[in-house]
Amino acid sequence: MRKITLIGLGLWDEKDITQRGIEKAREADIVYLENYTSDLPGTTVKKLEEKIGKKVQLANRHFIETGKIMVHAESNHLALLVPGDPLIATTHTDLLLRAKKRDIKTDIVHNASIYSAIAETGLQIYKFGKTTTVTFWKPNYKPKSFYETIKQNKERGLHTLLLLDLDKRKKEYLSPKEAIKTLLEIEKEKKQDIVTEKTNLVIASRLGSPKRKIKYGEAEKLLEEKVEPPSSLIVPGELHEMEKKYLDIFRVDQND
Repeated sequence: MRKITLIGLGLWDEKDITQRGIEKAREADIVYLENYTSDLPGTTVKKLEEKIGKKVQLANRHFIETGKIMVHAESNHLALLVPGDPLIATTHTDLLLRAKKRDIKTDIVHNASIYSAIAETGLQIYKFGKTTTVTFWKPNYKPKSFYETIKQNKERGLHTLLLLDLDKRKKEYLSPKEAIKTLLEIEKEKKQDIVTEKTNLVIASRLGSPKRKIKYGEAEKLLEEKVEPPSSLIVPGELHEMEKKYLDIFRVDQND
């Protein structure tokens, strides 16, 4: 069968995969695990194989984005396991378009993602604006577009979800502390009072897992907080009274 099935794995470990996801994976001739857009820190390939009952092969960015995966889909039913929800990353939408152009059947099994899990902070989902990513800075590469996204969202009273960069090959995660330092450095240059040392921020770490941590407070205080990856950072916009009360549960000066 010529088919590609995208299967969301959820947020933490092999227990998060849905029953439908397991069934679809078992129907496939070949099962791949996409291992570059996100991470599933609570599990391993071996555990996924035991859960599904099939061999799982790693699929890197080059294999998927160059279309090499399509060669295998021409004569097989492929299942692509994706951390979180499979359609959060645009690379997977592109994969579906490639498949449709070749008249290869497609199927999607959704699951939980950071976009639903951030509601654990008490912030209302419909009040989030555009999401952006804070990337690793290098000596010759210091992008600042995420600062402008925060500014635009704040002007509209909206919250900003900041995804933090990761390098799967090096097993490196951009920490909330590093992200905050980057934002404060940009603020010193821009001087637009978008993210200052007194700006209240939210750190959301390992949401959807037993090890979840949520920290809320001024940027300068959050610099002292240590959390395990993967993590996200949120810059709140205008807060509803209920959002304020909920966030206060996680205020760092009350929960040290």
